[in-house]
Amino acid sequence: MKKTILITGASSGFGKDTAIALAKRGHSVIATAHTESLAQKLADLVKDKKLNIETFKLDITLEKDRQKILQYDLDVLINNAATGQSGSLAEIPLDKIKADFETNVFSSIALSQLALQKMIVKDGGTIIFVSSLAGRVTMPFLGSYAMTKFALSAGAEAMRTELYKISKNIHVSLIEPGAYHTGFNQKNIAKKYTWMDRKSYFYKIIDKIKKEEERYFKLTELKSTRSIVRKFVQACEATKPKLRYTAPWWQALGVRVLRVFGK
Repeated sequence: MKKTILITGASSGFGKDTAIALAKRGHSVIATAHTESLAQKLADLVKDKKLNIETFKLDITLEKDRQKILQYDLDVLINNAATGQSGSLAEIPLDKIKADFETNVFSSIALSQLALQKMIVKDGGTIIFVSSLAGRVTMPFLGSYAMTKFALSAGAEAMRTELYKISKNIHVSLIEPGAYHTGFNQKNIAKKYTWMDRKSYFYKIIDKIKKEEERYFKLTELKSTRSIVRKFVQACEATKPKLRYTAPWWQALGVRVLRVFGK
C-alpha cells in the first residue's frame, strides 16, 4: 500500500538512500534537509533521478520549521536527523552535550508529537526513531552521542507501550544501525580535536586515540548502506512493525553477545 512518508535529515547517508528506495517502491516521499542549500541540493538530485520526492528545509530544532509537517497527512515519520559530538566526558563542554540532546532527543520527540496529532485522530501511523547500536553499547570518546541514543531508544520503547494502550494501529519503532561509511562517524570523531588541546587530560595520547579510531572504523564500516536501508523499508511497510530493526546483522549480534556478558 502506498504511504506518505516524511524523512528528516535526508540530504545524505541513510536518509537520502532511504528516500530514494521508498520513492522507487511507489511511496509518496517527503525528504527534508537541515538548511536551504542542502534542501536545494537534494531537490536537484531527485530531479536528475526523475524521482517523485518532495523536498524542503526542515531544521527540527526550530518550532516554526517543525510546524511545516502539519500540512501533511503522514503515514510514517522517520526521525533520522541527528548530530554528534565527541570527546572525553571528563572535560567536554556541557553546551556540546546539550546540543546533541536538543537535536537527537528533544526535537525528535517534539516533531513526533506533532505527527501523532493526526495519526491518533485517524487511528493509524508509524513513528520511526533512528537510534544506533551505539545506543546499546558505547565507545570511548563518543559518550555524548551515545547518551542521546540510549535516551532515544528508551523513549521510543516507552512511547510504543503507551500508545498501544489506546490504539493497536499506531506504532513506534527503532532503527539501530551499526557502522556504515556515510562520513558521519568521521565528522563526529574529528570534532573533539578542535578543543582537546594541551589542556586536555588526554593530550599526551591523542595520536594513539586517533589511530585506534581510524583502525576501528576501517575494520567495521560497511561501504554500502543497502542492508540498513532494507530495514527502513521493512519498518515503513510493515502492518505491525517490530520495536527494533538492526543491521548489519553481525554487528547487532556482537552487541547482543556483549550485553549478555554484562557490557
